Amino acid sequence: METDFKHIPIMLSEVTSGLNIRPDGIYLDCTIGGGGHSSEILKHLKNGKLIGIDKDQDAIDACTKRFKGKDNVILYKGDFKDIEHILNKLGVDKLDGVLMDLGVSSHQIDTVERGFSFRFDAPLDMRMDSSQSFSAMDVVNKYSLSHLTRVISEYGEEPYAKSIASNIIKNRPVTTTKQLAQIIENSMPKKVVFSRGGAHKKTFQAIRIEVNGELDRLFESVMYLISKLKSGGRMAVLTFHSLEDRIVKNAFKLCATDCLCPPGTPICICGHKKSVKLINKKPLMASKDEQLQNPRSTSAKLRIVEKL
Repeated sequence: METDFKHIPIMLSEVTSGLNIRPDGIYLDCTIGGGGHSSEILKHLKNGKLIGIDKDQDAIDACTKRFKGKDNVILYKGDFKDIEHILNKLGVDKLDGVLMDLGVSSHQIDTVERGFSFRFDAPLDMRMDSSQSFSAMDVVNKYSLSHLTRVISEYGEEPYAKSIASNIIKNRPVTTTKQLAQIIENSMPKKVVFSRGGAHKKTFQAIRIEVNGELDRLFESVMYLISKLKSGGRMAVLTFHSLEDRIVKNAFKLCATDCLCPPGTPICICGHKKSVKLINKKPLMASKDEQLQNPRSTSAKLRIVEKL
């Protein structure tokens, strides 16, 4: 398996400054990828430690090579959804900072045989963790019409979901990205295909989210990680589509709100107290220059909170 994990870290300076790094702190990168953000965090650490996790073995291999000889780096193959288990196993109680970069890495997209992109013809795969057996092939060829329609509609926010799902079922077995892309194109009016510029993007996104369970327990994971922050510690989250951004936004909003009682309740009976403050009430976006240099940063949104 290729381990040359090329990935341009998005909003690098905004993430680094937003974390307000303490030189002796313990920092967690939940999706370390090629180690771009983590490498910058390490520059600000003196006696501190960095924990990097990723479900992609290619990422762990690349970062093992990149951070060789650094005894303040701990790498762990795993999913952010299992973070409680991972921190307990590592004996870590509290954190000074957390980064979650929820995007698909350039390495995953550009490695043809992993089947993430409609730009290349490859076997349908889309697994971030290549050791799992469940892949895009299973979603496309085994799901019922109603199940497949729901996935494409909810995770892709695709208005032509039922038409696409119906045509996928009619053309089974669907085994390659090119075959799937053609089916998607044939499932919507030509003017829509041409006007979008990427008619396949929504459906490919939906199937990828389903394969990797990207939204599963995301809210709970964000809430748990906030609970593990020390006072003054910060959490930064990079999202790349509206579904995950909405989940992160709602989690942050809940933790930044005192009373949750219905409007008009004379006395607070819920007892809820805010545990964080929002560093940026509206998400930060990549600069125009960065978007021009790295088009994959265009959809990125950065939200940051600080533990009270």
